[in-house]
Amino acid sequence: YVVYRAGEYEIGDVFITGLALDYLDDTASRPNVGYLLDYGTLTVLHLGDLGHVPDQSSIERMGQVNVLLVPVGGGNGLKAAEAAEVVALFEPNFVVPMHYGLPGLKFPLDGVEKFLKAMGVSKPHEMETLRVSPSDLPEQTQVVVLTPMALSRNTENGG
Repeated sequence: YVVYRAGEYEIGDVFITGLALDYLDDTASRPNVGYLLDYGTLTVLHLGDLGHVPDQSSIERMGQVNVLLVPVGGGNGLKAAEAAEVVALFEPNFVVPMHYGLPGLKFPLDGVEKFLKAMGVSKPHEMETLRVSPSDLPEQTQVVVLTPMALSRNTENGG
């Protein structure tokens, strides 16, 4: 299945809501769509290229979020301080930063370090995969930096 528009979808036991989330301005060539994945006992929210801090009513409509994937590197997406503000508004159990600069990346994005500083995190949880179950949700938000696939593949291939 490919879900790429706003709307409601049900795939197996997962209910997916595609949310039209505007960019910071109207110059974007395509709309930004965020995705709320409801697994029944857990919810995951992927904010896409969100470029502004949503208002409180928008956040309340999305409900409780256990895992939040948030853009943090600027560009079309949120800057680090804005991303930290969004995290504070949602109060998820886990936050996974995304859309940030990496060595060799051609897009001019800030690195994840600015976001970590804005969150007051000196040592994030770094892992290749985040596995979450309702029984082990932390009370305080934990920042999880996932190893980018290209970097983990290079390591596996010896370079």
